Amino acid sequence: MSTPLTPEQMTTAEKRVETVKKFRKHETDTGSPQVQIALLTERITHINAHLQKAKKDHAGRRGLVLMVGQRNRLLKYMGRTDREGYQKLIATLGLRK
Repeated sequence: MSTPLTPEQMTTAEKRVETVKKFRKHETDTGSPQVQIALLTERITHINAHLQKAKKDHAGRRGLVLMVGQRNRLLKYMGRTDREGYQKLIATLGLRK
């Protein structure tokens, strides 16, 4: 029996699958706002760590700003349409303290 991988050992695709499984509404859900926000948060965290080391990566920084804006728009949409789900999601992801 194999032991579960730690987040550091997982590949990007494996992390993506785990994130989708954790935040989906039903079995075939891959595109709901909750899933999109969770995936964007994962990518933002990864790129932010990269930019700590690569200070001069301005193209990466621009991509990060665009992703943060997209996530904010999705969060705003969720706040309007599903307030309870929004509160639960930001608590789970540790956003908006």
